[in-house]
Amino acid sequence: MAFRRRNKSYPFFSQEFLIQNHADIVFSLVIFILIGLMFEATAKTAILFIQPQYNVTTLSPEGEVTFYHNGWKDSATILFYFFITIILHAVVQEYLLDKVNRRLHLSKSKNNKFNESGQLCVFHLVSSVWMFFSLISQEGYLFHLSSLWENYPHVHLRFQVKFFYLTQLAYWLHALPELYFQKVRKEEISRQLQYICLYLLHIAAAYFLNLSRVGVVLLFLQYVSELGFHIARLFYFTDENHQKMFDLWAMGFVFTRMVTLTLMFLAVGFGLARSENQGLDWEMGNFNTVLIRMTVLLLVCLTQSWLLWKFIRFQLRRWREFRHEQAVRKKAAAKQPLRPMKRDSLGHHENGVLKAENGASPRTKKLKSP
Repeated sequence: MAFRRRNKSYPFFSQEFLIQNHADIVFSLVIFILIGLMFEATAKTAILFIQPQYNVTTLSPEGEVTFYHNGWKDSATILFYFFITIILHAVVQEYLLDKVNRRLHLSKSKNNKFNESGQLCVFHLVSSVWMFFSLISQEGYLFHLSSLWENYPHVHLRFQVKFFYLTQLAYWLHALPELYFQKVRKEEISRQLQYICLYLLHIAAAYFLNLSRVGVVLLFLQYVSELGFHIARLFYFTDENHQKMFDLWAMGFVFTRMVTLTLMFLAVGFGLARSENQGLDWEMGNFNTVLIRMTVLLLVCLTQSWLLWKFIRFQLRRWREFRHEQAVRKKAAAKQPLRPMKRDSLGHHENGVLKAENGASPRTKKLKSP
């Protein structure tokens, strides 16, 4: 299966060969793992990569319910879905974004940003819909805010919750080698590395510190905000006159920052601080100590402050560019020559003097006496 159109063949194990064929190579590894399910000797090993581990079955009034918790074997599952996300990234790039790029004829810098926004737009949309309908609505986190910190630690997770966190970690890990595969410009690497590492840090902290409920709600708010930004940027690349969507995103961005900080102080600073389960217990998965709570709050506050600072700089830059464009337009309008005066029925105006059709100045002729 080929994801890229190859106009030129490259030597094996060369840099260009790896970049052009990385999706095919990863696809071969996925097929190799799936083939392992067909044989009894390798089936148990292959299951470690495909299915989430650490399942516990308990009895409830509804019957038997299976819960999951985290552990070191999750790294194998994350690795498998790391390969899957690389393949899906190549599919979206080849069959969607590249076709649109050929029609828009963007510059190289805009092309890279268009691809970035296109990939993240698809990811944020799928993740937001998944979180809202499969996680938030069913669990009722938005309607019962006390459930975000009650019964902590939230060690036992449903299948959908654990699978969601594993795929999120796999996606943001796959974004690191994609910087190389997509030949991202050096000027853009540092910016993209910043938000990739921040996502990995926050998602991993919520998963391994058993703050999965708070993490799902905050991640949903963040993804919806980012979805609005990337949709606005995609419309801007198609037509630079589309500026109003950035204004809508700006209002949503500020609202998201306020709600994020409010929920964090409510859940971690207030809810967990009054919880009965205080102390550090690795076996029970309890990390409800003053030091850890303050560290989590400080991490979130610093991140939100940094995002607000970047947002303010972005808005100031847009305002300066808008003022500069207005000044240029006024200067261009002032330099335009005056419109020529209209020609009347008797003649035409030339240098402020009325001329007749033959160039002579029309004068009133004297009437001869009969």
